Amino acid sequence: MMDPALTELGQIQARLLASASRQWQAPTELLVSPKARTLQTAQPLARSLSMDTRIIPFYEEIRLPDWSATPAEVVDRTLRQARDRPVSEWWDGLPGGETFRDFHQRITTGLRDLLADHGAVRAPEEHPCMWKIDNPDQRLVLVGHGGSNAVALTYLLDLQPVTWEWERFVSLHASVTRVRARRISGGYIFSLRTFSCVNHLPEDLRSV
Repeated sequence: MMDPALTELGQIQARLLASASRQWQAPTELLVSPKARTLQTAQPLARSLSMDTRIIPFYEEIRLPDWSATPAEVVDRTLRQARDRPVSEWWDGLPGGETFRDFHQRITTGLRDLLADHGAVRAPEEHPCMWKIDNPDQRLVLVGHGGSNAVALTYLLDLQPVTWEWERFVSLHASVTRVRARRISGGYIFSLRTFSCVNHLPEDLRSV
């Protein structure tokens, strides 16, 4: 299975993100997908924040078919053609890869369990999107991927899932998205405060 490392551009973006993180309120935990590019993104971030990283295996990107021996132009063509599939077929993913059903279940179940370990659980008896949170001052930093981050946003914001979450929430590389717990009606909801902020990157170093 392919696990590409960061490109030279990605390494520069990661260093600039780490420099910008010195202005953040101190996080309480730094959580990282197990893939090479996210681990490499998190390394300078961990040094800047003087924190250890914790790998969360469930947060890796959707598992694509094994294209390690497939020419790049064939992969590009396959991905372009896949965009024209009927909506119903998107749930099945790409042949040989993880289905979107399984991917969505993996991310949302993992995130639900992670938050429960931090004292945050849904409170459907109050409202379907309401949460009970023991310590709303916790600040978790998750270093993930376009797809895993998009599914996490859909889950936290209580949106109807779609099979192209990364097309609904298109985030730039090394960008920052902030979601905050807001107290309302005796519980908490998650509020999107910043999406895909790249103010720390010069325009010529931004990519998607």
